Amino acid sequence: MRQFRTLGIIGKQNGTPEVESILRRLIEYLRLRSCQYLLDSESARGLGLKPEDAVPVAVLGARCDLVVVVGGDGTLLHAARALAGSRVPLVGINVGRLGFLVDVSPAEMEPVLDAILEGEFDADYRALLTASVIGDPAEGRAYAALNDVVIHKWNTARMIHFEVSIDGVFVSAQRSDGLIISTPTGSTAYALSGGGPLVDPALDAILLVPICPHDLSNRPLVVPGASRIEVRVCGHDHGQARITCDGQTAVPLPRESLVRVARHPDNACLLHPKGHNHYQILRAKLGWGGHTHADTPC
Repeated sequence: MRQFRTLGIIGKQNGTPEVESILRRLIEYLRLRSCQYLLDSESARGLGLKPEDAVPVAVLGARCDLVVVVGGDGTLLHAARALAGSRVPLVGINVGRLGFLVDVSPAEMEPVLDAILEGEFDADYRALLTASVIGDPAEGRAYAALNDVVIHKWNTARMIHFEVSIDGVFVSAQRSDGLIISTPTGSTAYALSGGGPLVDPALDAILLVPICPHDLSNRPLVVPGASRIEVRVCGHDHGQARITCDGQTAVPLPRESLVRVARHPDNACLLHPKGHNHYQILRAKLGWGGHTHADTPC
């Protein structure tokens, strides 16, 4: 049985009264169970606590056995990036909309946490990406992403021109609004709206999905998860493009720079209630219908 002695709490930034209420419920629950807990700085500020009652998100990974995220998928993406490399598991309380990643409803929070603290849960390991900008003055810094790394235009209405190489082999040159480089987890996010395939998160793969390509032969591409992807924005389009990780971390692309994306050395670990099934989540969130053959003949 796995023991979770110290729990971290990360709440949605600029949280609503609903988030504040759930955070207070969670703290009271942990106190009743005699569990130690640590709050991130944003959550502590939202609850009106003193700064010394909180720790930075990055510190939670070193001091906690489990982190509870209260918010939507965006809050969990933020937590997964900040805690990348710490290998601390995450469980999400859904106060967002779709909830592909945060799948525990606030109404079920206490019984689900009871089960998890007793060792009854399904562990779900998700691949991360790491992106770096070669030629950047801050070269050497890596940016993590759980969903996707996106190379895109940002201050112009025209397309950008870039070249893509995989494992050192030139693959394509294209003009488009950008390129989504996605994990299987991110296949239900921006890559899905860009026409990419839905990919089981257990697969070891990386998706490359062009954004509104000028040449319609530029189609989504799925490559092995160990692939090293390099993207160079060409000529005068430098300064018109940037990279964004999970739609939250934005990095400008200086001239003569190269974006390198590869699988992160660590995975994100998500904990779900027993019986969690990815396809049930897809069916519920994407409205694929609630009947089976046993219920209603075709």
